[in-house]
Amino acid sequence: MSAARGGVRWRERSRLVRMLRLWRTRNPTTFRDKVRYKMLRDHRSLVVTFADKAAVREYVAAIVGEQYLPQAYAIVDDPRSLLDLDWPAAYVVKPTHGSGAAIVVSTAAPADARLPEARWGWVYRHVRPEFAHPREIAAIAEGWVAKLYGQGPNREWAYGQVPRRVIVEELLVAEDGGIPDDYKFFVFHGRCHFIQVDGGRFGGRTQDFFRPDWSRIPMSGGPPWSEPARPRPAHLDEMLGLAERLGQDTDFVRVDLYDVDGRVVFGELTSFPAGGDSPFDPESFNTEFGRPWTVPRRYR
Repeated sequence: MSAARGGVRWRERSRLVRMLRLWRTRNPTTFRDKVRYKMLRDHRSLVVTFADKAAVREYVAAIVGEQYLPQAYAIVDDPRSLLDLDWPAAYVVKPTHGSGAAIVVSTAAPADARLPEARWGWVYRHVRPEFAHPREIAAIAEGWVAKLYGQGPNREWAYGQVPRRVIVEELLVAEDGGIPDDYKFFVFHGRCHFIQVDGGRFGGRTQDFFRPDWSRIPMSGGPPWSEPARPRPAHLDEMLGLAERLGQDTDFVRVDLYDVDGRVVFGELTSFPAGGDSPFDPESFNTEFGRPWTVPRRYR
């Protein structure tokens, strides 16, 4: 089916499709169905704040304190402003209105890694400083701010309400020089029930699932488990407390945090993981992940 206005397919803005999806998700039981239910019905400004990588910083600072935020070197409306930035030695450049796109710059990047052409759009690339020319970064960022993320009002609608800006943040680096593991806390009604841990972001990727007591969940979301099994993080209790405080105002949110050699750092708040298409193997965990979540009849 061909794309429509602004690159949004007709079914993602069709009122008839919306009505059909509302009917199909009227009595959700699985996690995926409840995410889709939330996408279609939860239009609170809080969800937009969570999706906005700039605005969410104010929310985090107000709830748990700005000491948990990564340093922001710049937040710009016009990507051409990046040409005048005094660039640090290592950093991350991201659009504020999307997910899964970033330019990571550090000396730990592979020697042969290069930035793609700007026309490639939503890119995630790790390159060395000598291969990250500000003109190339600005050109990619201009492509970001020209694009709608979220696929339209019948999908991840919140991203379409976020001002299209670019943020340059501190690069979080583990003691061994690599990208730290990403801890993702599934918080339902202010309480964490599941934890996902992603490792090896730029090579040898692994993914594990745990309960809050750090007992391993025998399921896969795609990537292989880490071997040997991950030890319990030294700052797990602190991360659990932060995640639950950040998720206290909503029925569900996934809170992403990092433990950088003892320093707990905020990553992002995600209301619609995988756009309602999260994989579960075995499939029975789709129901288990949905069990702690009681979706409201009406979001207020």
